Amino acid sequence: MQSSLFGYAEVQTQDRYAVQNPQLLRVQLTGHDDVLARQGSMVAYQGLIEFDAEYQSQGQRRGPAQEHLPLMRCSGQGTVFLANLAQYVHVVDVDRDGLTVDAAYVLAMDSTLHHEIISVDSQFGISGTGAYNLNITGQGKVALMTSGEPLLLNVTPDTYVNADADAVVAWSSGLRVQMQAQTSSQGVWRRRGTTGEGWELSFLGQGYALVQPSELLPPQGAEGANGLLAQYGMGAQGARGQNQGNIFTNR
Repeated sequence: MQSSLFGYAEVQTQDRYAVQNPQLLRVQLTGHDDVLARQGSMVAYQGLIEFDAEYQSQGQRRGPAQEHLPLMRCSGQGTVFLANLAQYVHVVDVDRDGLTVDAAYVLAMDSTLHHEIISVDSQFGISGTGAYNLNITGQGKVALMTSGEPLLLNVTPDTYVNADADAVVAWSSGLRVQMQAQTSSQGVWRRRGTTGEGWELSFLGQGYALVQPSELLPPQGAEGANGLLAQYGMGAQGARGQNQGNIFTNR
């Protein structure tokens, strides 16, 4: 048989995590260290691989349902291929600084890493406002997903970064983060008047912030009728707070 499809044959490598193509991740399992992957993300595997639902601790279940990360444990010997909605895949080394990420964009991670839901609360302590993200600590690798090719921004004490809350994917956990909506409460659904902009995150300190060229959630995570909440800056990886105009900080 002859076909251009042979140009997409499996890439042979000894690396544990390897991007097979921009939208597909290949993970090698040797029987020693398991991998935690997003439930339903397996598209193929080779060898003797077992898939089991992963227990979630109380800290991993806190916050709204859309920030929970449903995981499965992949164990055994062989190769497993992971993907989700044809999103772009990026492998990140997590070190002692940690990584804060929107759970919607985690594809897989080493089982040795610790993860829990943390809150980004109102500095005024107003109940029911703020947002939740996933904090990942320890040493290991995490596979993130983005809608399109992302932009990695360097944050320094002299150069802070502002980004649309619904475009932010992840950031260094050591950064100080402020959330605000530069619009009046009456005009929040019009996103800063007629400009189309609304909630934003400000990053201060030393580290990195990762944003994607999209402000919409993946289809399975959109909230509200026709995904309108996501469209107007209130999506699962965005502000979520109902207290327009306040500033929020990492707790």
